Amino acid sequence: MEDIRRYSLPQLRVFFEQHGEKSFRAKQVYEWLWQKGARNFDEMTNLSKQTRAMLAEHFFIHSLEVYTTQKSSDGTMKFGFKLHDGFIVEGVMIPAPDRRTACISSQVGCNVGCSFCATGKLGFKRNLSAGEIFDQVVEISRWAEKEGSRLTNIVMMGQGEPLLNVDNVLLAIDRITAADGLAMSPRRLTLSTSGIVRNIKELADQQVRFNLAVSLHAANDVKRSEIMRINDTYPLAELGEALVYFHEKTGSRVTFEYLMLRGINDTLEDAQELAQYCKQLPVKINLIEYNSTDDLRFAKSYSKTSAAFLAYLESKNLIVNLRRSKGEDIDGACGQLANKLTMIKE
Repeated sequence: MEDIRRYSLPQLRVFFEQHGEKSFRAKQVYEWLWQKGARNFDEMTNLSKQTRAMLAEHFFIHSLEVYTTQKSSDGTMKFGFKLHDGFIVEGVMIPAPDRRTACISSQVGCNVGCSFCATGKLGFKRNLSAGEIFDQVVEISRWAEKEGSRLTNIVMMGQGEPLLNVDNVLLAIDRITAADGLAMSPRRLTLSTSGIVRNIKELADQQVRFNLAVSLHAANDVKRSEIMRINDTYPLAELGEALVYFHEKTGSRVTFEYLMLRGINDTLEDAQELAQYCKQLPVKINLIEYNSTDDLRFAKSYSKTSAAFLAYLESKNLIVNLRRSKGEDIDGACGQLANKLTMIKE
């Protein structure tokens, strides 16, 4: 049996023709999969029982289910999604006055191993399929609708490194943004990476239309390698070259995510190094408050320190935002997604 969500529309047409069915059935199935978010073949009520049974003989739909929910005092929702093999991944819905943002995962665990990130301590279990990535958006969107709102933005900043699962991630993004999918604007979707240079260049060559964010956290190779071992493989010079190439190919302004760690990367000298690094291409900078995990090596920067850091960057005419923590009381904030239930055993 095969994952039906790996089939393109033309491939489905061929399948139906080979099994003595009208080719237009393929479009009906495709709509159920990618517009209506069907969890199983029985939901495809405009197909005959015989057709649904035939599909079930040849294909599976590994949909996920909402297994746990938690609501923060600030309105942030955290979801534990149970996968078909018992693994759990987490997603978050972040409310704001003018938007509802879904933060979704691309892997079970992560092997990048950033020292400040709780997810990295889980280790890597497996990649999520395109369907499993897509389903997180569907489920969070349904939850938003229950609350009388609408999902407006998506950030791929949950568990995992998206560019180490690039094929599934790009297929999911295609189905989320396509007219015959969820039809969300790609400009409302942001993919966040720790800096996988080869795949950033691949995105550039494809001239992707979604936004790219890079977890930078230091503009000094020594410091960045201390907290992000990926920098040993892709140091800042190589990363900068890839980002310049990305901007030239896509015309998009890259966002730098910069986690403020007390006494580690929050001095004025660090701000000067960051400003110098940003001269390569047009960027936006998000300064992010550190959210506590079990690792006592790290602490949130003092408010005065963050304010001085921000003021220096603004004095260099850089676009800077200070992102306040949301969902910290339910371990749903940036860097905290390390589900207590990694796997459910039936």
